[in-house]
Amino acid sequence: MLDKIIEFSLKQKFVAISLVLLMTIAGLSAFFNIPINSLPDVTPNQVLVITKAGRYSPFDVEKLVSYPIETAMNGLPNVSEVRSVSQFGLSAVTIEFEEGTDTYFARSMVSQRIQAIKDELPEGVSAPQLGPISTALGEIYQYVVRGPGYSLTELRDM
Repeated sequence: MLDKIIEFSLKQKFVAISLVLLMTIAGLSAFFNIPINSLPDVTPNQVLVITKAGRYSPFDVEKLVSYPIETAMNGLPNVSEVRSVSQFGLSAVTIEFEEGTDTYFARSMVSQRIQAIKDELPEGVSAPQLGPISTALGEIYQYVVRGPGYSLTELRDM
């Protein structure tokens, strides 16, 4: 098969050179016109709910603040994950939405749920606030490189 291509190229030099030039022009055109994002946003839409609970321990924050907020957010449409971090005097609940969910629509739904449950929170707890619109690209990416027959040094250098 390769012999026939070489033979055709040698006999039909004009056609072969024309095809090479055409492919070169098409490649250069694609190189300059196709948008390429070197660091695409692969993070899901997420909304952060921050609540200050000044005098409560992490256990109490989890039980009295984070859990009721998580429970209320689990019923929202297009929610893929709800997680929280409870610290001394602070609750941070992150609600992740499925891909394609509009950020402002998600924030609106979360805000409505916050308004509905804010009276159920104990005294001394501030009203839950929405965090800023952002993505998780600021988080650190972690990759694992594995392969049979490679030493740890070789894997590190890849």
